[in-house]
Amino acid sequence: MLHSTKTSNVMSKGEQLYLGFIANLVVAASVAAYGSVLGLLAAQKGLSWIQLLVMNLSVFAGSAQFVMIDMWFPPLPVLEITLAVLIINMRYLLIGASLSPLFLSKPLHQKMLFMHLVADENWAITMARFHQGTSSVWFLFGGGLCVQAAWCSGTMLGHRLGAVIANPEQFGLDFSFVAVFTALVFSFWKGRQDVLPWIAASIAAVAAETLLPGKWYIVVGGVIGALVAAFFSFHKQDSIDGSAIS
Repeated sequence: MLHSTKTSNVMSKGEQLYLGFIANLVVAASVAAYGSVLGLLAAQKGLSWIQLLVMNLSVFAGSAQFVMIDMWFPPLPVLEITLAVLIINMRYLLIGASLSPLFLSKPLHQKMLFMHLVADENWAITMARFHQGTSSVWFLFGGGLCVQAAWCSGTMLGHRLGAVIANPEQFGLDFSFVAVFTALVFSFWKGRQDVLPWIAASIAAVAAETLLPGKWYIVVGGVIGALVAAFFSFHKQDSIDGSAIS
């Protein structure tokens, strides 16, 4: 940690920001491509480009935005969308905690601004550089600006593409939402410990979809899956502590 602080203090804030932006260019193309799918789906749901841009700037969370687009139907289920986005973005609690060494002694307004631009991509690159002693909050911020620019560019391009395609089913583009979320789900797989939470979430979601109106099955499935995962994690830790004591 001391090495990281010493190294970052040698460079100006602008230099650190620039290095963070450049370091994240390696993921910019994939972020833009991913965003183009969201833009395409948003156009199909009737969102204007300004609505999509506001969503990008205010939410800036790919998986959460995909859920928002899927739930976007009149009348807009604001409460359901809010809860679903909250559950999906719970991982940022852990991401924020892992970044706490970088934010030591930083003012609250700086923390809020920089954390808003934290995505999986610039977080991973920043943490890798942190262990090498070459990252800072300004490096993180520069990476966030790069990822944000790529995301907005991709979504806007996809939105324009979706606006001019009259029949997206002809190109198989109606399957894009399912394809993206299938890829996301498998990217979250960590091993056998995920089996029971995933099964519980699936059963709860199917039951809620049958019994409840609207998109509440997303919220119910997410909550039940998280609770089951937390229960088994707590039980496992309790078993480990008990073994250590004995």
